[in-house]
Amino acid sequence: ITSCYSFNAEETTETPAAQKREERLRKFRELHFKRNEARKLNHQEVVEEDKRLKLPSNWEAKKARLEYELIVDQKKKECAERGEDYNRVKLLEISAEDAERWERKKKKKNPDPGFSGYAEAQLRQYQRLTKQIKPDMENYERQREECGEDFHPTTNSLIHGTHVPSKESVDRMVDDVEKQIEKRSKYSRRRAYNDDADIDYINERNAKFNKKAERFYGKYTAEIKQNLERGTAV
Repeated sequence: ITSCYSFNAEETTETPAAQKREERLRKFRELHFKRNEARKLNHQEVVEEDKRLKLPSNWEAKKARLEYELIVDQKKKECAERGEDYNRVKLLEISAEDAERWERKKKKKNPDPGFSGYAEAQLRQYQRLTKQIKPDMENYERQREECGEDFHPTTNSLIHGTHVPSKESVDRMVDDVEKQIEKRSKYSRRRAYNDDADIDYINERNAKFNKKAERFYGKYTAEIKQNLERGTAV
């Protein structure tokens, strides 16, 4: 009986220590598992980052564009199967806020790339003038009644030189011409080269620097410059 009692006492004293040891081993296994998972995820991220670095700089934009085109093609096929117009369905899906934002973005864009040729400049001028035209339906109906069948001329029509513009149309043309003249007057033109001017520079950059220096300090150094030219400088 004494030996059994001592054995049970030893078992009860060792049980808490074994439990603590088991708890520590369990935590250690969890930490080991988490470390392996972190190592695996880190390796995957390194591989993905290496792939991204090897791709072109605009790959993300190209990928997004291709995905968008695939979605558009799929929607077009679905609309064709249902017998619907894709452009109409697309407009129905656009919200008012998106439409207003796109309209503001269009207005902010400056389509004028600058002067590249007289033909392009003439085309831009024509487009600007045509955008300002507002149709006058009353005048249109009145002219159609006055001209009759000659409103849509044929080879037998004789209406050349019979049209007389209204006073409002003439005033509008005059205002536009005056605006063009005022706009051209603000253009910066290249300064004419003066052959009689003194040459006090060695290149074009030095000439610009000398002009700036003369503009800011010329009145203070005028006397010294004159003395140097006369040879009377001290």
